[in-house]
Amino acid sequence: MIALLFMLLFGFIAVGFSIWTAMGMSGAVYLLIQGDASLRIVVSKMVAGIDSDTLVAIPFFILAGEIMNAAGITRRLADFANVFVGRFRAGMAYVSIVVSVIMAGVSGSAVADATSVSSVLHPIMRKRGYHDAFAASINAASAVIGPIIPPSIPMIFIGVISGISIGRLFLGGILPGLMMGLFLWVVATIVAKRRGYPRIDEPFEWKRFGALLKDTILALLAPAFVVAGVVFGFVTLIEVAALAITYVLILALFVYKSLNVIQLADVFRRSALLSAALMAIFAVVGIFQYVVATEQLGAQLLQAIEAMNLGRNGFLAFSMLFFLIMGALLDAIPVMLIFFPVLLPIAMSLGVDPTHFGVIVVLNLMIGLMTPPIGVLLFLQTKIAGIGFSELVRESWPYTLALLLVLVIVTFFPQLVLFIPNLVF
Repeated sequence: MIALLFMLLFGFIAVGFSIWTAMGMSGAVYLLIQGDASLRIVVSKMVAGIDSDTLVAIPFFILAGEIMNAAGITRRLADFANVFVGRFRAGMAYVSIVVSVIMAGVSGSAVADATSVSSVLHPIMRKRGYHDAFAASINAASAVIGPIIPPSIPMIFIGVISGISIGRLFLGGILPGLMMGLFLWVVATIVAKRRGYPRIDEPFEWKRFGALLKDTILALLAPAFVVAGVVFGFVTLIEVAALAITYVLILALFVYKSLNVIQLADVFRRSALLSAALMAIFAVVGIFQYVVATEQLGAQLLQAIEAMNLGRNGFLAFSMLFFLIMGALLDAIPVMLIFFPVLLPIAMSLGVDPTHFGVIVVLNLMIGLMTPPIGVLLFLQTKIAGIGFSELVRESWPYTLALLLVLVIVTFFPQLVLFIPNLVF
């Protein structure tokens, strides 16, 4: 019956239904076929799926990221990073990585980071002589860092459905996120050197640096403000998200004066649409979680894994491969919400730390945003760069391999995830 459920899900997606519609319909059809449950369960489980105060933080973080982009704060951060690294051979690729790391500290969304950073940097990279495919590849790959460095919308989901400390998950993503930036930096350097991209012969000017620092210092404080608030317990996750909106609104309206009321209304509209789409997915996942619990999928998987005698490392390798495949085929959020609660008890029974497991699952699924056939970040970059999907896939494979290498390292060396959470907590 579980196989039937997923066959229905993939079937509805194949004929063009959206993810949340396909999940809701397949769950409802499954319950009708079973015949031993009322369809009223569909409504109650959808309500239960979003019945969490913590989820209120997600629209706030989305809105904060949208305000930063609309107010031109992303461009200011890019200008600031350009002073340090822009003059090197792969300078604008370095700028993309640095800005993505900073933006990751506000929005927590790969798609939001890719949209904001690429829309600012791609025209500049094209003007400086970088190939469109190169620019699109590094912008897509660096956006994967967004949900790894705190705050992270996927990690909030993980914490809500599993009870794992969201603060520990946030801190666990810091070192892997920085490693991703470093590995992408190395790949971009190699590619740029092989292609002979030009250097920009601009000496470092303290006067220009001082002017840019004065212009961007308040924007640079936004990520630190968000992370410190959650980690050190000054405020709750919802409160820090709301305060983040207040902070960036003050910057946009009164400090930089780069956003008017009409533009702000459009920002709220876009944020509301994206937030509603995420909440719809979260709601219909409640149906799937009910079915998974009823069919005792967790117990069946545990028996199968015990029969395979995988052990701790074997299970981690199996999980890594499973989530990579699922992330390439489906949207990351429903995969996470359906399968993570099933596999987490198995992981813990084998001695895997729940924070470590949560972080590597998120990293797995975010890399799926770079892999065909779905590859959300790749499709987004094709629209921004105006290039073909197959061309971008060919260009992006070194960056995907770099991210996979980070995944393998942090999967089998859990202290890279757990060092900072254990230090702080």
